[in-house]
Amino acid sequence: MTTADTPQGGALSRIGSAGAMQKMLAFGSLVLLLVGFSLASPQFMQVSNIIAILQATSVNGVLAVAVTLVIITGGIDLSVGTMMTFCAVISGVVLTYWGLPLPFGVLAAIGAGAFCGLCSGTFVAKLKIPPFIATLGMMLILKGLALVISGTRPIYFNDTPGFDLISRGSLIGWVFPSLPIPNGVLILFLVALLVAYILGRTVLGRYTFALGSNEEAVRLSGVNVDAWKIGIYALSGAIVGVAGILIASRLNSAQPALGLGYELEAIAAVVIGGTSLSGGRGTVLGTVIGALIMAVLTNGLRILSVAQEWQTVVTGAIIILAVYADQARRRKG
Repeated sequence: MTTADTPQGGALSRIGSAGAMQKMLAFGSLVLLLVGFSLASPQFMQVSNIIAILQATSVNGVLAVAVTLVIITGGIDLSVGTMMTFCAVISGVVLTYWGLPLPFGVLAAIGAGAFCGLCSGTFVAKLKIPPFIATLGMMLILKGLALVISGTRPIYFNDTPGFDLISRGSLIGWVFPSLPIPNGVLILFLVALLVAYILGRTVLGRYTFALGSNEEAVRLSGVNVDAWKIGIYALSGAIVGVAGILIASRLNSAQPALGLGYELEAIAAVVIGGTSLSGGRGTVLGTVIGALIMAVLTNGLRILSVAQEWQTVVTGAIIILAVYADQARRRKG
């Protein structure tokens, strides 16, 4: 008897088929959006607009990849938006206020994100606070700290040569002038490839899926569940630090009041991409496709002069539909 002949093997096969189908549906939706907005407005497919879409995807995509790790474990992280802002502010303090070289600012942002994730993971794993409440508290804490540390004023990077090139420069465009793809997009794909490798090829990845599938079974097998969960939240936070660098580079400033709302778009991208909110299933490729869908939709509505308040309504409706689709897939499974 083969593995596929067993009940467990059949279930895994159905889950794999459902995940592949979800990615295909997401990709098909992305193509339909591109075609629809292209027909609705000739401005949509202009090079400058495509670059703007890719720039927006780079930030939200990195955030979504970070959230994917947490959601696969069966958790949630509502703090990624304000954590991103906090990391950008920390980078501003190191580079602008202290005048240290560029690499120190990048490492400070990533380290700050990892520490924030470590704190969230500790609240969830050790203090047994539900992830929703723990990360909601972190969201408010980091929002306040970003305002306090910056003095409620933006921190500009005008005296840090090359900082704006991290996101807005184009290494690919320098080599191939006909492909001015921003560095931020390149960083997104590098982060996505790294996390995909971690999930698919490492012990951390296996435990990430195992925790979301059956945490108690993992615990009974002798694994230190709390340590692994804290490590996953810390890794997610470090990736959020990368997003903080990207958005600060894109704006050439750290805006302490920015951040709220980014977590909702990131979570929506993750669910659209096929990651289950109940944990145990998800892919980085699906998440990147979901982030592209969110960026294309937002940009297309803006091109069509849809009011900002209606854009927010559409985003909220997409989140509800994505969660409903996830629940429908689980019931069918």
